[in-house]
Amino acid sequence: MTATLAGCGSSSGSSEVTLRLVAADYDVDGGQSSKDYWAGIASEFESQNPGVKLQVQIESWNDVDRKVAEMVKAGKAPDIAQIGAYADYAADGKLYAAEDLLSIPVQANFLPPLTDAGEHRRVQYGLPFVASTRLLFYNKKLFEDAGISKPPQTWAELRDSARKLKENTEVEYPFALPLGPEEAQAETMMWLLGNGTEGYVESGGSYVIASEPNIDTFEWLKANLVEKKLTGPVAPGKLNRKEAFAAFTRGEVGMLNGHPSLMHTAEKAGIELGKVPMPGRNGRPKAAMGVADWIMGFKQNGNRAEIGKFMNFLFDDKNVLDFAAENALLPVTISASEAMKEDPEHQHLREFLEALPTSLLPPVGKTSWAAVSEDIKQRIGQAVAPGSDPREVLGAIAQRAAAAEASE
Repeated sequence: MTATLAGCGSSSGSSEVTLRLVAADYDVDGGQSSKDYWAGIASEFESQNPGVKLQVQIESWNDVDRKVAEMVKAGKAPDIAQIGAYADYAADGKLYAAEDLLSIPVQANFLPPLTDAGEHRRVQYGLPFVASTRLLFYNKKLFEDAGISKPPQTWAELRDSARKLKENTEVEYPFALPLGPEEAQAETMMWLLGNGTEGYVESGGSYVIASEPNIDTFEWLKANLVEKKLTGPVAPGKLNRKEAFAAFTRGEVGMLNGHPSLMHTAEKAGIELGKVPMPGRNGRPKAAMGVADWIMGFKQNGNRAEIGKFMNFLFDDKNVLDFAAENALLPVTISASEAMKEDPEHQHLREFLEALPTSLLPPVGKTSWAAVSEDIKQRIGQAVAPGSDPREVLGAIAQRAAAAEASE
């Protein structure tokens, strides 16, 4: 869907500036929420900033990154893009740094993990637009039927709960483990963090995909969940997140790692769900996995001052909260996060809000991450397949990651 929400460009000799913004459509049901949000933003911004117009083009998540890339390649970059990745554009010198656009109070108000993830070579270019994190979801009725009195806090307890679900109920997926190509890189990172690591990279920033703890994680998954037939009828490497979430809403899943949008969908379907921090090998991990989408300003058209005005306006608490609440996602600023946490209307998001400030995000600031992430999506499921050796699978992914990193 493409929609022009405001502005028609400036006429010859006019001092009016029109900012072109390309944004992703978050309304997965085909509704108007994203269009309505940006229409309101455009109207309010223009009323506060005479002489600056905002022209918004909304694209589906299937197309938005590709379309922005095509625009940039053709020399027709938008002024602002709200998409899934920023690092390639930052590396090519095409983006304004955050300090070029934002006031000091606005820049300092982002949650620290999101600021860190928005940095390329220690300079922030990616401005977090909206965020989420993950918790362990469980079906309370199935837990009751299986005689499970409390949710698991360790991997061993998770395995034991899955076993009880298998033995005492007819649930198809005691634990749904989606390592299919849709979002396997996220499911993988949650498990890596649970074994006490930093995930895919070490503190210095280099990939450590085939570290001993990471190999140990997949050896545990293979031996304790997959080979015990506790992960359901579809092989983890073939199970995508979308199908796992849909099965949860049908009451076919005992446990899985979920995010806020699934909570809303499951409750609409009549599933009484519980949610707790993802268990770790020896207890609660030191960090949950965080996820963010990004907004950025392109240099090509030279409208730095006007882009800056818009970005400072966009990150007002009301605007941040409105979008996050509408889409069951999390605000990216400290002040908006605290406001949501204190609002009784959003108490269902409290556990997610509490996890986000200490979360760890994938290494999205590395230009090699897109290729490495895709490799993980396509191949990591093999690590738990029958007859496989997790050490060999992770080792092969690590070799390709090292080659991609060397070419950054």
